[in-house]
Amino acid sequence: MGLRFTKMHGAGNDFVVIDGVRQAVDLEPAQWRALADRHFGIGADQILLVEAARGSGVDFRYRIFNADGGEVEQCGNGARCFVRFVRDKGLTDKRAIRVETLGGIIEPRLEDDGRVAVDMGEPVFEPSAIPFDPTGLEPRREGADALWPLEVDGAQRWISVVSMGNPHAVQVVDDVDRAPVRTEGPLIERAARFPRRVNAGFMQVATPARVRLRVWERGAGETLACGTGACAAVVAGIRRGLLRSPVDVETRGGLLSIDWNGGSVTMTGPAVTVFEGEIELPVRASPASFN
Repeated sequence: MGLRFTKMHGAGNDFVVIDGVRQAVDLEPAQWRALADRHFGIGADQILLVEAARGSGVDFRYRIFNADGGEVEQCGNGARCFVRFVRDKGLTDKRAIRVETLGGIIEPRLEDDGRVAVDMGEPVFEPSAIPFDPTGLEPRREGADALWPLEVDGAQRWISVVSMGNPHAVQVVDDVDRAPVRTEGPLIERAARFPRRVNAGFMQVATPARVRLRVWERGAGETLACGTGACAAVVAGIRRGLLRSPVDVETRGGLLSIDWNGGSVTMTGPAVTVFEGEIELPVRASPASFN
């Protein structure tokens, strides 16, 4: 079948965006994986599906599929691309919209400078809601935050656990360039204490108003930027007394601005369209199907 798509990115975190309002889209996990494959498909960290709202009080439904084919709750960089997509495609004439996700309602809006700001909702810290299993562990208090010990490949790491609609484990490192993101990231992602896996953030504090961040994303690996990861890192840093809002987050793909004063988190950053196209997908996709 022919599937129309738009390739977009937010600070290098790249997406295949699909209009599920004007075309029927019902794909299997293998087909999502095939679309995300950088050798045999289009290539993306996540695939974003735009659907019509299912209830009152929201404008659209927003579904997110990771490169491994699994559906997840939230994607902050994707949310910025979402609002630009629905505006560019004429699906709405609003500059600010309310969008239903598995992780809750978000409110992205187009700013006059061309960037997109997103109300990401309030962070959650209760371990059971992350979800994170703290059984048998003693947290270490730092400011208003609780740091939890996590054994990673024989070493103990102290992490903040935060949900931004999806789970995050944030640790502070001395040098983010030398942080073991690609070795420890997968181990943290699948640690038994996170029953639904977790995004692993590695944050270097440059100043109270600027951090450098790398994130190993659940189901996608390390990405050039992670919007919810930036929100979680800044929230954790503020609670620990290391940061003051607003905070610029330097990712490998660009700069994000995070503002949090105890309520909802606002994230501001770019949303860019790269190209558009149409791809033929077989009923059951596999890498060989694209040869």
